[in-house]
Parts: sequence; C-alpha cells; structure tokens
Amino acid sequence: MEIIKQQRLTLILRVLMGSWFLYTGGLKIFASGLDRFGESIANYQLLDRDWSNLAAHLVAWLEVVAGICFMLGILSKGAWFVMLGLVGAFTLSVGSAWWRGLDISCGCLGGDRKISYWAKFLEFGVYHLILSFLAWSFWKPANSLKSSDQVDTSALL
Repeated sequence: MEIIKQQRLTLILRVLMGSWFLYTGGLKIFASGLDRFGESIANYQLLDRDWSNLAAHLVAWLEVVAGICFMLGILSKGAWFVMLGLVGAFTLSVGSAWWRGLDISCGCLGGDRKISYWAKFLEFGVYHLILSFLAWSFWKPANSLKSSDQVDTSALL
C-alpha cells in the first residue's frame, strides 16, 4: 500500500512540475515574447544582450520540452536533469542579483513585475524539494534491504 501512495505522489508531482514548466515556458514564448524575456535575462547583468537573447530562446524552449516530457513520462529522467539544471541556473541567477542588490523584474512568468527575493527563495526551495523527492523516487533501489543485508536478530537473544 505504501508503494502505491508513493507512486501516486510521484505521478502527481511529476505532472505538476511538468505542467508548471510547460506553462512558464509557453508564457515566455507565446504571451510576452522571447525578446522581452531576453531583456529580463539581460537585467541580471550576467550575460551581454546577444547571449541573453540566445539564452531566452534556449531556456523557454527547454522549459516547454522538458515540461511535456515530464508530464507524459517520456524520458522522465532526462527531463528531470534538464529541470534541475534550469532550477539551478535560476537559483544562481536570482541569488546573484539579490546579492548585488539589483532591483529588477524576474522575467519568470514573462511579465515585468519587480522581483521579491524572499518569495523566489521560497519558490526555488519548493522546486528543489520536489526535484529531490522525485530523484529519490526515480533512483531508489527496488528493495532497500536485500536478504543478505538483513540482520540476524536470533543471535542477539
């Protein structure tokens, strides 16, 4: 019964994360536009304009493709690695901007609303927790205790 609950939770979290990445990537591509997202990336002052525009195209499409794959369970482990890389890059970028005291918009949802660093810190923490749980779920051994690893308790009596 416990395995079924864990499998359901894994499926729910995988679909939620995939949906979220598909949604945010789709907003950047189809709603606000990749040019605006490129400007948001440039505001972090980590890349020049040309590289920011290239990053905008790459990141948004990676979000969409990884989100679809994750939701549908296609290449889930590969999509997980892409998501982990994106969340890691987002975390480092936002942390760098926070450290340097930049008053910028995040660009995460394609808008121009000013970033709330504490809210982003909590949001990224949730992403990391979910991705950590999913990693454990994907890569945990089928039987955590093999018969040869079991302790013989009769010798202790």
